[in-house]
Amino acid sequence: MSDSNPIDAKLLLVEDDRNFGDVLRSYLEAHDYDVTLATDGVAGLEAYRGSNWDLCIFDVMMPRLSGFELAKKIREDDTQTPIIFLTAKAMKDDVLNGFELGADDYITKPFNSEELLARINVILRRSQVPLDPKEEQTDFEFGRFHFNFPLRILTLTSEKGEKSKEKLSPKEAQLLRLFAINKNDILSRSEALTKIWGEDNYFTARSMDVFVTKLRKYLKPDPAIEIVNIHGNGFQLLVRDEQES
Repeated sequence: MSDSNPIDAKLLLVEDDRNFGDVLRSYLEAHDYDVTLATDGVAGLEAYRGSNWDLCIFDVMMPRLSGFELAKKIREDDTQTPIIFLTAKAMKDDVLNGFELGADDYITKPFNSEELLARINVILRRSQVPLDPKEEQTDFEFGRFHFNFPLRILTLTSEKGEKSKEKLSPKEAQLLRLFAINKNDILSRSEALTKIWGEDNYFTARSMDVFVTKLRKYLKPDPAIEIVNIHGNGFQLLVRDEQES
């Protein structure tokens, strides 16, 4: 076992194929992971609520509650625990849907167990890296907006002083936080994809573009704020009233 492999990390595996689930659990346990197997979505949700997990692995097509539905319920309260989807489907819309629900990775069956192990290790190591001090900030003010990252609440104060709130999805909140941390500076596409999606590829880039469009819609009421596409580099959260002269 590699010294960089996180030892005794607790993994929740939800897979309705009992034989495949048993084999995969045994393989991961042989690499020093503590694995709990549930064989449908409802049992998986009960197991999730019964303990704390370092990472979750969900099959997509399951009885009673699909992997997507399970992830959606979990992401209502938990934006941090990494989730990997396993699926026999490789349609682009399904992959994008998985990332939009807050997935950290998406692996199509059949797959090499060593590949899954490598991806688990990468995600867990990334989650254990200490934050840069500026990335510990959780509340942000820009233009007429206040953004509370832990609650995922974006509050707009109108010119008349009236407040309206928008509840963001986990990925929307993570992306807006990166923009806010780097406001008026260029946020490279690669950095955002690596930090939030864990990988820079066609699917994650498409997913990010969807979320940028959503954030632009939320920020549109304040004309002093704009997410600008910096061709060949990335994006910039432009806050005109706060730019240095």
